[in-house]
Amino acid sequence: MKRAKGLTVALTGLMACAGLIGCAGPEAEAKPRTAVPDRFTSQQLDWKACEVPKLDEAGAQCADVTVPVNYADPQGPTLTVAISRITGTDPQRGVMLSNSGGPGGEGLDFMVDVGKAMTPEVRARYDLIGMDPRGVGRSSAVDCRWPIGFGLHSAGLDAAGFAESVAIHGDLAARCVATEGARLPHITTRNTARDMDVIRGILGAEKISYFGTSYGTYLGAVYMQMFPDRSDRMVLDSAADPDAYGTVGMMQAMGPANEAALDLWADWVATRDGEYHFGTSRAQVRGAVQNLIEQAADQPIRLGEYEIDEHWLPVVLFVGLDSPDQYEMLAGQIRTIADAAAGNPAQPDETLDATLGFAMKARPNDNSAQMAIMCGDVAAPRDPEFYRRNIEAARATEPIFAGFTNNITPCAFWAPPTEPTTVVRNGVPAMIVQSTGDTRTAYDGAVALHNDLSASRMVTLQDVPIHWIFGRYQNSCVYSAVNTYFRDGTLPAGDMTCRVD
Repeated sequence: MKRAKGLTVALTGLMACAGLIGCAGPEAEAKPRTAVPDRFTSQQLDWKACEVPKLDEAGAQCADVTVPVNYADPQGPTLTVAISRITGTDPQRGVMLSNSGGPGGEGLDFMVDVGKAMTPEVRARYDLIGMDPRGVGRSSAVDCRWPIGFGLHSAGLDAAGFAESVAIHGDLAARCVATEGARLPHITTRNTARDMDVIRGILGAEKISYFGTSYGTYLGAVYMQMFPDRSDRMVLDSAADPDAYGTVGMMQAMGPANEAALDLWADWVATRDGEYHFGTSRAQVRGAVQNLIEQAADQPIRLGEYEIDEHWLPVVLFVGLDSPDQYEMLAGQIRTIADAAAGNPAQPDETLDATLGFAMKARPNDNSAQMAIMCGDVAAPRDPEFYRRNIEAARATEPIFAGFTNNITPCAFWAPPTEPTTVVRNGVPAMIVQSTGDTRTAYDGAVALHNDLSASRMVTLQDVPIHWIFGRYQNSCVYSAVNTYFRDGTLPAGDMTCRVD
């Protein structure tokens, strides 16, 4: 019999959109833009020390930008967007904005890492601007006061686990409505793109260059669609398909990619059975992982202050599989969890504690901004049966991740978006950088974005399961292509394929 869980929540009957909302075509972006009052575009920023060691060591300064909550009502309430600036040394330098992904990721210090991947010549040519988008981090942050930290988890292994998951996500959505109220519908990607354009104007730039990864590629593509004449050198690293963006299509695309990455990890672990004791073949290692999830479903695994059940164990795997550099880390984490499940003394190390704390703890680790942005951008199907059918249909080919990548989310209980979803179709030049094995933004999605951006070029890193390349995963071919584009604005003559150094 399935055990009772410690977290008890009530399913909340919030009204939400029953299906995907209609989309406005590209011509919608050609309509005159609502003028932003001078009090926003001419504001003087108060630059000061960031009081973030990583930024302070890089010589950065930080400031708060005031923007409207609702651009359709610019005389109404305002919020702040926190930005950082690492100044370039070239007198003719430009401005490069950025986004680190998520959505909901804090990005004030993101350009410190990206800047290290730039050649000195390129680095000198830009003021690098980090940003916590609206609703996130040091900006006017969404705080739904969730009892857990993360709005995505696995549905579990059976009907009881799925029913519990539905109740949890209904409760999370209700908490956001109760705590954020009227501001919630305006924490969207389109409004963040408008915030970026206000920042462009304040910094005195005619155009912006941009580096975004993961969700940041969607934000960059939306900016290009809304402000094509203000987009300069745009690099979209680990790109999302804008037509599949949201908690359904984008999540579903992660399933096969993560199962494939789990195969590679299992092969790696199988050659080290003397250390990890999960078996000497891919099948044995996979079987050990599946058994561990089933054990967690029957009885949560106590590890330090955490009780890890079948909802959260796949999240640990998901987090660890986004880079081959993390195989050893992930193997150690699963070994620790297995030891705890066997009743042996075990404590999470720093990395596992960070993952579990981010996912399972309440404030201050609440990542409700992620759901606020995604649910505010795109409506999701409301009927729980839609998700249950998708989970069951995927289990045969995605035995570990079907319940995670097809699960219901708080978006099923969200109010309809206030604006149509952005359709990205334009001829703004851009560089798309993508690995074929990406576990977060699947390769096919980057190809789709490439087709949507008719003047783009694609740089493919072949046979590497890595998410976010430039600034995270050293590859001379990719780094050279990106630096060349940022240096002189020259895209490759055609699409490129890079391989591991």
